[in-house]
Amino acid sequence: MALIGFLFNLLFTPFLLLFIVLLLLAAFDKSLGIRRKYVQGLLQVFEYGHVKIEKAEKKRLRENDSDIFDDEESEEENNPGSSSVIAHEGVQLVPDPKKLALSRTRSYNSFQNEFQLSDAIDFIKAGVEVIIEDEVTHRFSAEELSSWNMLTRTNKDYHYINAKLTVLWVLGWFFRYFILLPARVVMMSFGIGWMSISTALIGYLPEGRIKRCLIWHVSLIAFRILSRAFSAIITYHDLENKAKSGGICVANHTSPIDVFILSCNNCYALVGQTHGGFLGFLQHVISKAGDHIFFERSEARDRFAVSKRLQEHVDDTTKWPILIFPEGTCINNTSVMMFKKGSFEIGSVIYPVAIKYDPRFGDPFWNSSQVTMLGHLYMMMTSWAIVCDVWYLPPMVKKTNENAVDFADRVKAAIARKGGLVDLMWDGQLKRMTAKAEWKEKQQQEYSRRIKLD
Repeated sequence: MALIGFLFNLLFTPFLLLFIVLLLLAAFDKSLGIRRKYVQGLLQVFEYGHVKIEKAEKKRLRENDSDIFDDEESEEENNPGSSSVIAHEGVQLVPDPKKLALSRTRSYNSFQNEFQLSDAIDFIKAGVEVIIEDEVTHRFSAEELSSWNMLTRTNKDYHYINAKLTVLWVLGWFFRYFILLPARVVMMSFGIGWMSISTALIGYLPEGRIKRCLIWHVSLIAFRILSRAFSAIITYHDLENKAKSGGICVANHTSPIDVFILSCNNCYALVGQTHGGFLGFLQHVISKAGDHIFFERSEARDRFAVSKRLQEHVDDTTKWPILIFPEGTCINNTSVMMFKKGSFEIGSVIYPVAIKYDPRFGDPFWNSSQVTMLGHLYMMMTSWAIVCDVWYLPPMVKKTNENAVDFADRVKAAIARKGGLVDLMWDGQLKRMTAKAEWKEKQQQEYSRRIKLD
């Protein structure tokens, strides 16, 4: 016990000084470059592991069957990193009309004689492809990695390849859970404590320029500290396009920490439905001294009331720009799904933002139907780091001949192109509900149109 006490007293002061230095660097958005060196070192470790795994797999295949080895090696060269079962030629919601065009002339008298079952073969093929591997389901599971990132939750077998890889994995596990995790928990606790106390005190100040200035700086400091709790390395592009007061910032949505990422260099008024648990606690904390708009479940269903509050907010140029995730749910960092049209009906300037995470260092996707908010934070805090790029796109406005749906699709397409994401038209809420009847009817109408009588 005396030895433990001596070691504690010996190490406490340097660790305390180091923690204070890290807090100050985070508060002023400064860095010593250690995190980037750390990430570069991880890439070298991952590459070493990838080489060892590749050699072990080739040796196993060669011993089992040389023919299988040759086939799989050529397949990997032609389609590296692909885990798809179906080879899709392109993203299509209905079969290509050109491929389905019927060359025969239809008439009532000849219809029965000339109709062939092959007329429906492309629809049958599309249906079977969807049953085997649809475009939606895979957007709500962890993104596939081309190589192992030394995390057990990405592959539980790779660390048994050889002794060196096993030792490397054990050392990494110890580093993440016994060094990174405690330090990150302390950092997270301090960030939440700072936000809770400072916003509570500022909330008592009268409205005015001083209060707005204090809230701005307090919010930036809090979110910068919280982002360091994940060892976040964020690269911002085109900062001149950042959202300004009186506008609406829209972004693709992967995780609740998207808010942390974007709020490290700008302040936003958050819009969303009230939650319970830890996420509800954070909403309660930040709403004390900000212009955030949170709705109860019953209020969120009233589109008129929501639009009215959003319009009142953007009309007040003294308030922060609104931050909205129009997908309404988290997608797994590979795609952008349908944007709800509500925020595009306001008539305000839209500031699009594309966020793309590097999945090699940790999976940022939150599947809220399977993992709680605290569980999601725990998984990210036990990952290596959170590395991402943020692109601020030029502001966009609705054209005179454009409705809200078309405007939302245009913004979504711009975000998808910039972030290197797949642009899908499906509603992200499909992970919680069944397909709408009108979507099924659309396929039926398309088929009927192509076999209709002349």
